[in-house]
Amino acid sequence: MHKVGVVGDKDSILAFKAIGIDVFPVIEVEEARKRIDRMAFENYAVIFVTEQLAQHLEETIQRYNTKMIPAIILIPSNQGSLNIGKKRISDNVEKAVGVNIL
Repeated sequence: MHKVGVVGDKDSILAFKAIGIDVFPVIEVEEARKRIDRMAFENYAVIFVTEQLAQHLEETIQRYNTKMIPAIILIPSNQGSLNIGKKRISDNVEKAVGVNIL
């Protein structure tokens, strides 16, 4: 069975625990990289990553973009959005449809 998890700073992701999502607070970028790789190996189908952390993990996230599982979804942190996640969604819609309909 596939699982859902979230990686980011503790203050931004702790609320996800209330809805049953596995929470993995990290401080260092290298720690986050290892955690995402481990989650992919452990059959996590969806991995939410805060945008503030994701901006330092481009190579790791790119590695999983070509795979069906896991889907890495960027979310804003408690500090606000960097619009990285929104841009990724817009780019993927444009790639799928052929034009940016958003």
